[in-house]
Amino acid sequence: MLIRKYQGKILLGLLVITIVVWIFVFQESTPNKFLEINFLDVGQGDAIFIESLNKQQMLIDGGPDASILEKLGRVMNFYDHYIDIVLLTHPEQDHINGLIEVLKRYNVGEIVFTGTIRDTAQYQEFINLIKNKNIPIKIAYQGEKIDFGDGINLNILYPFENLKNQKLSDNNNSSIVSKLVYKNFELLLTGDIEKSVENKLIKEKVNLTADVIKIAHHGSKTSTSEAFLKAVNAIMAVIEVGKDNKYGHPHQEVLDRLKNLIVLQTGIEGNIQLLTDGERIIKK
Repeated sequence: MLIRKYQGKILLGLLVITIVVWIFVFQESTPNKFLEINFLDVGQGDAIFIESLNKQQMLIDGGPDASILEKLGRVMNFYDHYIDIVLLTHPEQDHINGLIEVLKRYNVGEIVFTGTIRDTAQYQEFINLIKNKNIPIKIAYQGEKIDFGDGINLNILYPFENLKNQKLSDNNNSSIVSKLVYKNFELLLTGDIEKSVENKLIKEKVNLTADVIKIAHHGSKTSTSEAFLKAVNAIMAVIEVGKDNKYGHPHQEVLDRLKNLIVLQTGIEGNIQLLTDGERIIKK
């Protein structure tokens, strides 16, 4: 009698659950109309989440702490615990610490990094997690490419050579520099490189032109020279930076050099999402 009494409500509940499941299945099987690029507000650090038209996902850097998890929760479906590619530009704490938290909680298809070594507990934990979870590794250097399908590629421009197992005194200047390309849209991603590497890229006549540039090193005055900006010739700049940070980033002289560009800062705007169909750039 009790089952009969609630039979209608049970059936209704099961119907609702079925409908919700099919909605999620439909969403997952429906291609995106735009390439999505999310500059996540993780404080004083970098974290960029990219989703392609066929819903491949890449996370570039993870910021300084576990706040990346809440930010990912805003751009990924709640049931999605898989990221195709995690890329670490260089093993400084404001880029690697959040990725440790990501590796603990998400399944990852591939790790992309330079392979440089650091004598820090964070770096060792990062490597141990990769080994324990048996995640494939791709070493990034100039000429390597990540193909997302639909004509979308992430081209590695720097470092010029394979740095695997090297211990460097200057990790900022070993940062992966890459260009995300989709039709006529180009995004230059610079890690934390400084002017010395900018000059090397210019000297080697690397094609740096892009519509959007992620400003290096959170807007530090050690980066983003006039010559580099001229070579890139962007119309928009994004600065990943913590609000009221102790370093004074972005420095005013960098902002002065960016005066003719559209400038967006995570420290002011929070998460920044750009959409592109390969021709237009839409800010959401």
